[in-house]
Amino acid sequence: MNHYPPVISALVTLLLTLILTLSKHGTIQDIPNERSLHDTPVPRTGGIALMAGILAGWVLLFKFWQWWIVLPMLGLFVLSLVDDVRGLPPKTRLIGHFIAAAMVLIGAGISWIWMVPVLLYIVWMTNLYNFMDGSDGMAGGMALFGFSFYGVGGLMAGNEAFAMMNFSVGAASLGFLYHNFHPARVFLGDAGSIPLGFLASAFGVWGWQSGYWPAWFPVLVFSPFAMDATLTLFKRARNKEKLSEAHRSHYYQRLVQLGWGHRNTAIAEYFLMIAAGVSALFALSLDAKGQGNLLAWWGVIYLGLSMWIDRRWRKYQEEDNNAA
Repeated sequence: MNHYPPVISALVTLLLTLILTLSKHGTIQDIPNERSLHDTPVPRTGGIALMAGILAGWVLLFKFWQWWIVLPMLGLFVLSLVDDVRGLPPKTRLIGHFIAAAMVLIGAGISWIWMVPVLLYIVWMTNLYNFMDGSDGMAGGMALFGFSFYGVGGLMAGNEAFAMMNFSVGAASLGFLYHNFHPARVFLGDAGSIPLGFLASAFGVWGWQSGYWPAWFPVLVFSPFAMDATLTLFKRARNKEKLSEAHRSHYYQRLVQLGWGHRNTAIAEYFLMIAAGVSALFALSLDAKGQGNLLAWWGVIYLGLSMWIDRRWRKYQEEDNNAA
């Protein structure tokens, strides 16, 4: 098996990101607004470099490609790039996400019993990665660790080609992260975050259907992202807020505003991601009861973290109101 794909992915992404950000004139810009965590315009071309890097590494693995992974990924990239440049209605984007998810259902041969849950899981993961791409180093770091743990899981299952495809995505994310860690010189844009979210779910389904890991494994590996986005969605729905409207109420965004800053928040999330990934790999060797206990403990951990941040945020708002 050729071990060069991850190296190629990292180098192509690293160099192409640099080239695309040499000049800010004429590039897709992320313009700061009242919902942003940054103060100056930043190019949103990182996703173009990331996708080029992934495909460059995958070229050496061409005979192992699955059409229901590559084709919807490319379709989502084009759709999201158009959205970055011109803007698309949320309904149009969502239709594209459902079509991509349906292709995975067909290609992976998902049983009809699981079709609706898996369809919703893929669409949700595709979107939540976009929701969580709002702070320097977050999305790139999560992809680096998440897909690397997928790769290790593939190696443990004996499928080196599957592992190399995942390692290539992680390596490309590392190449992007070099330019995206605080202070970020480039953002992913939807053209990067949407395909990454899709791949996180599609590879998770692929590994599950192939018997490499249980259904809970990909959920736990990416749980720092999934729990933040899901809990935030439920809170906003409960408060009757418009869910499609931009906001700064994710837990990671509140940590930044509470004074942790982009760098410390990202590093804390990295440690959480590593802990989740290592425990997920360890749990593969446990029986069903042991796996259930581990998942329950992670539920307690996330509940405790969310309550702690909520309490800190309420205190922060009270102090801010008193100062005003």
